[in-house]
Amino acid sequence: MLTTLPNLLTLSRIAAIPLVIVTFYVPPPYGPWIGCGLFALAGFTDWLDGRLARLWKQQSELGRFLDPIADKLLVAAVLFMLGALQLRQDPPPGRLAVTILFILPALVILSREILVSGLREHLATLKVRVPSSRLAKWKTGLQMGAIGVLLVGDAGPAFLPVTLIGELMLWAAAVLTLITGYDYLRAGLDHMTEETPVEAAKPSSAR
Repeated sequence: MLTTLPNLLTLSRIAAIPLVIVTFYVPPPYGPWIGCGLFALAGFTDWLDGRLARLWKQQSELGRFLDPIADKLLVAAVLFMLGALQLRQDPPPGRLAVTILFILPALVILSREILVSGLREHLATLKVRVPSSRLAKWKTGLQMGAIGVLLVGDAGPAFLPVTLIGELMLWAAAVLTLITGYDYLRAGLDHMTEETPVEAAKPSSAR
């Protein structure tokens, strides 16, 4: 049911997207820190809704459908805004550095999300679910942490290179993204080449 608490928590992540976007237009230091706080709260609901659904036995097909969509919309919207903000603020000589340090790993992450979404949609027609790996969960945690750090950016402590730390974390998440994306693609191709697809033992959303 849509009105169960786990599903409402999932929907709250979608509702948080415009709120986080608005913080990009609030002057620092308030805007960056509020945006980071909202994003962190949304990330916490991602962990909480799955835990409550399992604990209260409220897992549903609707929840499995909404959960990855909410995550991907939130991540894509914030990465897009962060990229647009950095390109707008950097002087022309710094554009190449911005592309290397931020835009490329962001593109890798977004491309992988599109690949996994398309793969899951096709496998759903074969009644096959691909379980999420432990490495994929680490990737999700690192990715969310990197975005939170980048949201703070220059509004963070002056003695720390906050933006650089966030960019390095994003690169690390991009590397894990490539590895897990390949794992999902290989698993999906294995199912697609089987004459009789076999449903995975336990359902889980790919992150």
